[in-house]
Amino acid sequence: MAGCQSAALDDVAAFGDSAKILEDDSAVAFNKNDELITTGKLQFKEKNYGKSYAIYKRAVAVFPEDPAAWLGFAASADMIGRFDNSDRAYQQLARMIGDNPVYYNNLGYSHLLRGDLPKARRYFLKAYELDPANETTARNLELMKNSVKYAQR
Repeated sequence: MAGCQSAALDDVAAFGDSAKILEDDSAVAFNKNDELITTGKLQFKEKNYGKSYAIYKRAVAVFPEDPAAWLGFAASADMIGRFDNSDRAYQQLARMIGDNPVYYNNLGYSHLLRGDLPKARRYFLKAYELDPANETTARNLELMKNSVKYAQR
């Protein structure tokens, strides 16, 4: 939900993140194995989805066969509404880890964000079939159940 900002304009980054969290790391000539993934996860966890998107975009360019990079890129793209890029990432992930509950759960959440509830439910159920003990998938199915109970306003 959009709201008013009271901060100065120079304190806001392009993706709505605080400018203080954006560090210039362009001088880094190499990427440690997990540095991009770790940084992307941190930014995603802090809900800095624009920043995590940019980091994971670089991660998939540097490590094109790393499923963690593609999962982070897909999730970040979903959260900023770049479904064209998340679709591309899910195509890559299908060939890498296609029959995996994390893949199906994330794909389901992508469709939930798009408003395609039948597809979202189908993917959540597939993830649940593969791993019934997965708490994230169970919560997503509960979210789906609740969304069907109440009228959309």
